[in-house]
Amino acid sequence: MVLLGSTGSIGVNTLIVAKKFNIAVEVLVCGSNITLLNEQIQEHSPKVVVIANEADRKDVNHPCVYAGSEAILSVIEESASELVVNALVGFLGLRPTLKALECGKNVALANKESLVACGAFIDTSKIQPIDSEHFGLWYLLQERPVSKMIITASGGAFRDWELSRLKNATLADTQKHPNWSMGQKITIDSATMVNKMFELLEARWLFGEGHYDAIIETKSLIHALIDFKDGSTTAHFAYASMQLPIAYALDAKMQENILGHVDLLEVGSLEFRKIESDRYPIWDIKEELLANPARGAVVNAANEAAIELFIAQKIGFMDISKYIIQAFEKFTQLPQNVEEVFALDTEVRAYVRSCV
Repeated sequence: MVLLGSTGSIGVNTLIVAKKFNIAVEVLVCGSNITLLNEQIQEHSPKVVVIANEADRKDVNHPCVYAGSEAILSVIEESASELVVNALVGFLGLRPTLKALECGKNVALANKESLVACGAFIDTSKIQPIDSEHFGLWYLLQERPVSKMIITASGGAFRDWELSRLKNATLADTQKHPNWSMGQKITIDSATMVNKMFELLEARWLFGEGHYDAIIETKSLIHALIDFKDGSTTAHFAYASMQLPIAYALDAKMQENILGHVDLLEVGSLEFRKIESDRYPIWDIKEELLANPARGAVVNAANEAAIELFIAQKIGFMDISKYIIQAFEKFTQLPQNVEEVFALDTEVRAYVRSCV
């Protein structure tokens, strides 16, 4: 397989599963964590390695190293692997997804932004989602009429904060996730609830038109629920580990034990909460966005630009959602092709940066 984003949490878990299943790793792609990359090279012996920065090439312990985003596209095209695992973060993961599909490869997709920004122009038949929520929906689906598909949220770092404190939340505050440790951007997205909005959009592209929603489940043991038209509801319980969806993406006939079972007696109780727009303002555009999912390109670009401004301390935490909503209201024309998605992305980012 080709693994994009090998040193992130999803990439690390993918390599654990690949070793368990004796799957050869042809290509490793990472950013700037060269120390971990060298450990992965030693253990998995890839044929090719791609890193983000040319300056780091001298520190990589491998005879075949490339650098830069264009190199990622080239190694995907030249690889013999039938599977590309895309665990890159952000819009930069879109072109590799498109290239992999263009080359007829299967894609195990953890890069949310690919479908959020460009789902209208992506054939999802060769995509296996490795988000816990979409895996849960896929796992639960039966040939029965569905009323609603529901994913769960943790609530993020500020789910228990007094609302008056949110405007003063710092970058360090956003990283204090109540349930686990993730990368910087996705932890911010969890705090704003943008992450869950993206996952609803992904679900819409993966599973088709329908009624989608999300609720907060504070222990992150239920990842998805389906309301069937007959009045019954099923839920997918599992401990929060990416290894389970990754295992199915790597081996469709997966029959190995990956996780221990959730002991409900030990859990004792679960808590569910409604996602409220006073805490998560982005939720105000949920229905309109799901009705027009191609507008996800605007939301994604505005979110990435706003997060850059927040990290640079040019805007406050609550301004992230404010600027996303402003961009969403300003840019209403739907992109008609992939090229227009990239052009719209550039235009929206410039607009958000100009608002400061």
